[in-house]
Amino acid sequence: MAISLRKGQKVDLTKGNPSLTKILVGLGWKERKYDGGYDFDLDAAAFLLGANGKVNSDDDFVFYNNLKHVSGAVEHMGDELTGASEGDEGDQEQIKIDLALVPANVEKIDFTVTIYDADVRKQTFGQVSDAYIRVVDDATGKELIRYDLGEDFSVETALVVGEIYRNKGEWKFNAIGSGWQGGLAALGKNFGVNV
Repeated sequence: MAISLRKGQKVDLTKGNPSLTKILVGLGWKERKYDGGYDFDLDAAAFLLGANGKVNSDDDFVFYNNLKHVSGAVEHMGDELTGASEGDEGDQEQIKIDLALVPANVEKIDFTVTIYDADVRKQTFGQVSDAYIRVVDDATGKELIRYDLGEDFSVETALVVGEIYRNKGEWKFNAIGSGWQGGLAALGKNFGVNV
C-alpha cells in the first residue's frame, strides 16, 4: 500500500527498496468549470537542481517544450495525457525518472504545476481541486507514495508539489506543496532558468 504524506513530510524511496531505479511521477487535478470562462491548461514540469537549489543550465528544465533531459534521466510524457491506462488513476501528466541516469551534479528534482496564461484567464489554484502527486515503481506499477495537496491555494498560479532528493547516497521524497504567484516565469526565475 502507498504511503500517504502530509505537507512537509519526507520519506525514503530507495533505502528500503535498493532495486528501485525507474519511477513514474504522476500529477493530477480537477478544474472547476465556470460559465463563460476559459478552460484550464495546467502544465507539469521538472527542475533538475544542483546543491545551490538552481539549475546548472536551462536544459535542466524539463517541460512541454523540452520533453527529455539530455542525460535521459527525466522524461516528460507530454501535455495532458489521454487514454491513460486503468492503473494511472487519472493522472493528467506524468514524468518518468531513471534514478541511475541522474547526473552527479543534480542533488534534487522538483516537480511543479503551473496554470498557462493564468493572468489573462484570471485563473488560480483556488479554482482547482483534488491536486495530487504520486510516485510509482515504473517496473511493477505499484504506487509507493501519494501526497494530496488540499485546497488552501487562493491566489497562486504555480505550485512546487514535491521533490526527490539525494541523502547519503539514497533518494528520498519530500511533500512540499508550496504555492507561488507569477506562474512559470516566477518559478523559472527562482530556479535559475532564463525564461
